[in-house]
Amino acid sequence: MFLFEHDAKALLEAFGVVVPAGCWVGPDGVVDGAMPTGALIVKAQVAGGGRGKAGGIRRAADAAAAVEVAQALAAAPLAGLEVAGCRVEQVIAGAAEVYLSITLDATRAQVQVLLCDHGGVDIESAGADSLVREWAALDAAAIAGAVKRAAQRLVPANRAAVAAAGERLAAAFVGLDAQLVEINPLFVLPDDEGPGWVAADAKVITDDNALYRRPVLAALVERAAVRYPEAARKWRHGCDYVVVDPQGEIALLTTGAGLSMMLIDELRAQGMRPYNFLDVRTGGLRGDPQRLVDVLGWMREGARVRVLLVNIFAGITHLGEFARLLVRAMDAVPGFAVPVVARLAGPGFDEAVAVLGARGVRVERDLSRAIETVRCELAAGGARAAEVQP
Repeated sequence: MFLFEHDAKALLEAFGVVVPAGCWVGPDGVVDGAMPTGALIVKAQVAGGGRGKAGGIRRAADAAAAVEVAQALAAAPLAGLEVAGCRVEQVIAGAAEVYLSITLDATRAQVQVLLCDHGGVDIESAGADSLVREWAALDAAAIAGAVKRAAQRLVPANRAAVAAAGERLAAAFVGLDAQLVEINPLFVLPDDEGPGWVAADAKVITDDNALYRRPVLAALVERAAVRYPEAARKWRHGCDYVVVDPQGEIALLTTGAGLSMMLIDELRAQGMRPYNFLDVRTGGLRGDPQRLVDVLGWMREGARVRVLLVNIFAGITHLGEFARLLVRAMDAVPGFAVPVVARLAGPGFDEAVAVLGARGVRVERDLSRAIETVRCELAAGGARAAEVQP
């Protein structure tokens, strides 16, 4: 789950990470939290990076101006991304900027620490020789130790502050089941000013599968479901669902994240437009069609969806039972009346063919034949649409 900066900072603060005083300003101008005083910086909240270069970070002289800037930023997409709101922060001047990131490297089953004496918007242009790298086990003390070792290779003025920040950030990384905690920039303050360091910006990515064991993350998803719709769906409904193309024509009812991504790639390679990604997790249905009712309801929101392609490669799931649940779900969502093509593989295939065939669903064993059937349905739908034009 890619956290908005405002939410990331709130979570990091609970682990003792120092952040600038700030508040949330919604697109409607409503302020949530205590507005800082003095000169302010307004930061668009989007699910991606590069805001500064895209014009998503602006200055404001006071609170009234900050609200106006926030509303202006939220009025239009930023680099193609919807602006959910803005974080308004106090301006911190006179600090050195450092880059610090802690990343989970699954290929090595270790955590990578990266530091650089030159943080900020131009970090991408920093040469490899300016980056300091260390590795650690997935343990807060080990990660903090790696940051401390790496910090000793920075300029002397930055070492103590970075090591201190690393200790708090390491605890947050482990405590949040994070995959990435990136602070860019980490402000290193003059010796006589405050704690010595402040996390001026924060990019945090957490593991969606950790929600059940991290109540603070689950509470965030519940509280801000409108900002995290995909994570909220997974938390509440037990499956992964993402709209990949709002203009897509093919809704996908699939199980298995890898199989779903493969199918999306295959359809796109053949010039077709899938609407969604879905790992419905058929093993979790347990005789109840509600999850299927939910996903069909979400698919119904696709304005241009014209075909539903079901792709179930079953293991523990009996296809006959799945077929009966699907029919019950289709009956429960009458507004989603599009042709259905199913590719099924696994136990109970013949029974599923009988159940779905009685409902007018074309069932194939071979995926390529199912995709070709979908292509024919799209073509036939286009022809039917042309026939009714005046």
